[in-house]
Amino acid sequence: MIQLSVLILLGIYGYGVWKFWKGFERTNYSRSLPNRITLSLLWPALIIANKSYRRNFTKSLKG
Repeated sequence: MIQLSVLILLGIYGYGVWKFWKGFERTNYSRSLPNRITLSLLWPALIIANKSYRRNFTKSLKG
C-alpha cells in the first residue's frame, strides 16, 4: 500500500514537472535553461510558498 502511495505521488510530481516544462513560454520568467529546470523541479514547494509562482504555474498549465 505504501508503494502504491509513493508511486502515485511520484506520478503527480512528474506530471507537474512535465506540464510546467511544456508551458514555460507562457510564464513571465526569463527563458534561461537553468531557470526553467529549477522552477520545474521545485514546483510543489514554490506553489505553497509563492503567490506569483502560483499565477505563473496556472498560466503554464493553460493551453
